[in-house]
Amino acid sequence: MARSEFAIVGAGALGSILAAHLVRSGHSVALLARGQRAQQVREQGLRIKGVSEFSTPVEVLTDPAQLRETGALIIATKTPGSEQTLASLSHVKVDRALSVQNGVMKDDLLAQTYGRERTLGSLADTSGELLASGEVLFTRNVNLFVGELDGTMSDTARAIVKAIDDAGVRATLMPDIVSREWSKFVGWVGFVSLSLTTRAITWRFLSDPDAALLIVRLTRELASLAKALGIQLTEDRAILPLGTVLDGTEAQAVAAVQKAGADYQTKAPEHRMSALQDLQAGRALEIHETLGYALRKAQELNLSLPLLASFYSLVSAIDRTRDR
Repeated sequence: MARSEFAIVGAGALGSILAAHLVRSGHSVALLARGQRAQQVREQGLRIKGVSEFSTPVEVLTDPAQLRETGALIIATKTPGSEQTLASLSHVKVDRALSVQNGVMKDDLLAQTYGRERTLGSLADTSGELLASGEVLFTRNVNLFVGELDGTMSDTARAIVKAIDDAGVRATLMPDIVSREWSKFVGWVGFVSLSLTTRAITWRFLSDPDAALLIVRLTRELASLAKALGIQLTEDRAILPLGTVLDGTEAQAVAAVQKAGADYQTKAPEHRMSALQDLQAGRALEIHETLGYALRKAQELNLSLPLLASFYSLVSAIDRTRDR
């Protein structure tokens, strides 16, 4: 196929949201999808409801070999199988590649495939849910942060971010993207760990005092890993107010987590972590590339993260023993 402005890999919630908005805005988009979902999108188009309400057709590819060149390659699959996915796309010529997946391992994989100079960091305070009907419920449109890994503000990255933002998915170019990715990851690990073990919607486990305490302790463990890696965390509120959670007393930190729960109850009362959606749908969990990645990094540094190790073992057991 001819060069597209955007190629989006994965037709789940966020991939569908990005593709639909970019197509509606007039950009050329190739959407790589598989199996039943690919057939569904070909027949019915992308159907979005919630924050935005519209439907649009989109070009669907099922074979990565069909994609040869694109301006921006966006990886929007779940993290399991990421190495194999990128291996199948290593031939593609890209101006820039970014991933909206959870965690921070994604940047390493993209840099290994396309080079660090063509890799953009990214983190999404944007979410949705792929419904059984094939529609996508667009639940949060706060910000998609994107940036060059070396902190520059290149014209190429600026144009990509502007196109996404103008299309209706809020996006911002940031010079400190690595710090922001790690700041989100440090808080996200506690969220996903309690979401999978309690199986509760987001505001409920955040509001529970014992769950909030565990989130605080997990967040502090992950912050010690970031510090050991020389990564400066930002006071980013995309997940939690890190300043209070990391530097305040434990009681103050727990109160901050519970306050986040109250905010979710008011603003997104039905929000479920994507990991919980995967668990309930019988899909593979994104734990080995996220929690497992953090533990592997800690082991390289001879750093002990005992609470994270315990949750990783528990969630791994849940993943292996649940009904699929």
